[in-house]
Amino acid sequence: MPSSRPASAFSGQDAPLQVGIAGAGYFGRLHALKTNAHAGQNLVGVFDPDHGRAAQIAAETGSRAFGAFARLLEKVEAVIIAAPAEHHFTLARQALEAGRHVLVEKPIAATLEEARSLAALAQEKKLVLQVGHLLRYSAEHRAITARITQPLYIEATRIAPYKTRGTDVSVILDLMIHDLDLILAVVDSPIAEIDALGAAVSSPSEDIANARVRFANGCVASLTASRISLKTERKMRVFSQEGYLSADFMARELVHINRREGIVLPGTGGFRRKTVQWGPHDSIAAEHDAFVASCCKGAPVLVDAQAGIRALDAALRVSASMAQARDTMKAAGLLRSLPAD
Repeated sequence: MPSSRPASAFSGQDAPLQVGIAGAGYFGRLHALKTNAHAGQNLVGVFDPDHGRAAQIAAETGSRAFGAFARLLEKVEAVIIAAPAEHHFTLARQALEAGRHVLVEKPIAATLEEARSLAALAQEKKLVLQVGHLLRYSAEHRAITARITQPLYIEATRIAPYKTRGTDVSVILDLMIHDLDLILAVVDSPIAEIDALGAAVSSPSEDIANARVRFANGCVASLTASRISLKTERKMRVFSQEGYLSADFMARELVHINRREGIVLPGTGGFRRKTVQWGPHDSIAAEHDAFVASCCKGAPVLVDAQAGIRALDAALRVSASMAQARDTMKAAGLLRSLPAD
């Protein structure tokens, strides 16, 4: 049984945080395994409308399957929401209203109104509301932000073969939002304009997308995302007066052209080349570390509700620009509906 202390109180406790999982899909199972292995967490149980899937994960982790979310909330101090995006708002609101800390997978909610409502509720209740933008806890994020602070141009590519997992939302909310969140964390300026194009190929929503994002300070970011590619590629290039940086997330390698460190490049006016590599890094475990620190010790929430709102706002603006481009092409006859099979 969890402690009787209010979940909103940061008491510096050393006892494990009593945690429940909402959602027994791919990410729900991952979170359950990480929670079960974490010294600062105790996995109380798993909730999913599909009781059989919840029971499988509960058996694997030695926890309990719950048939009702409200019953799970009675037994925990915090909940991790890994259900489909359309359910994020309802589950997170129910948990916050019950006085439970929340780690919700991205996107924070389906609409900005829902996201802002959750942010206000968490603030009112003095509860942790952390959003699962996993890239913020990665080694590559630290490697990039430690070297480039004022980018002029950013190019991000995130492509992968088709999988049914994640197709409840568009590729923008499934994949591109990772790079949108990282870029928003680096560029200290509001978005001024977005020009985007995409198409649905294998699912009801967009499977491929490209967006050009212009910020108020003049920085420009070009993002490409696809979940119907023949290969997996995750790369980012960043240009600034500080230098040039190229990161390959799959190879775990970053090349930095700069004036401070690395091998001198002859004929470049003093520029140097520095190659940085990193080993395997468990970003989900790091995310759980941060969640426990915020819930139990009052540490600042690294990816808080406002960060989730900014990323969602950017993603929705990409979607809106994409819809406008599609309407323009249809009106011009460039894009026609395909005949049914």
